Amino acid sequence: MMRLFVRTFAAPAALAVLALYLAPRAQAQSTAATTAANGTYIVVDPLAKVRYDNRYDFSLGMAYGHIHAGPAALQGANLGGLDLSASYWFSKHWAVEGSGRYYLGTSGVATASTLKGPFVSEQFFVAGPEWLGPHNKHGDIIFHVLGGGAHFLSHDWPLTPTKVGFFDNQIAPAVVFGGHIDLNRSEHWVFRMTPDALYTRYGYSGFTTTPPTTNPHNNWNAAFSVGIEYKFSKKR
Repeated sequence: MMRLFVRTFAAPAALAVLALYLAPRAQAQSTAATTAANGTYIVVDPLAKVRYDNRYDFSLGMAYGHIHAGPAALQGANLGGLDLSASYWFSKHWAVEGSGRYYLGTSGVATASTLKGPFVSEQFFVAGPEWLGPHNKHGDIIFHVLGGGAHFLSHDWPLTPTKVGFFDNQIAPAVVFGGHIDLNRSEHWVFRMTPDALYTRYGYSGFTTTPPTTNPHNNWNAAFSVGIEYKFSKKR
């Protein structure tokens, strides 16, 4: 689990820290070059009013998720969808975040079957705390841990999930570990990247696995989304 989480979050986080470090220098050089030229120029900084005292924000992104649709499915499923999140900030560093996510894609089956590439889908409904980490007017890094439920559904008609070695169609516990990497574009608009590790605990019935696995089965998967965030004007 830790190795998956590090691979999912470490590289984007490192790039974001580097961007936050270099951005002020680049801004200073750009301003100096403008004022040193002949003539009079009006320097407009679109980030001059960026603050971290808003009470609400909302984000929508294009999402990617990777899962295994059954406890013995060797081929993973690459799913695409949407990531919708909203936050309520009650202090500068702490907020409550709620997120709804929908993923859909095709998957390989785990048993001998004439059915090829059936669709599977996942819906997440989670909420929990988030913490504002390193930040300046150019961007920020936010960490969150969200808990709730996930709905797994296999679109394998006329066969059943058991016949193709999938998890049962069900709602199960889910936890999301990760956060946001934000690049501010103005006072209100933000470009957002969200790398996460997803934990679900789906059960299955009607077949055995080789080697044997626990039932319900612990699943660790990765997800990533890219989109926009809007910060509302209302202050805390």
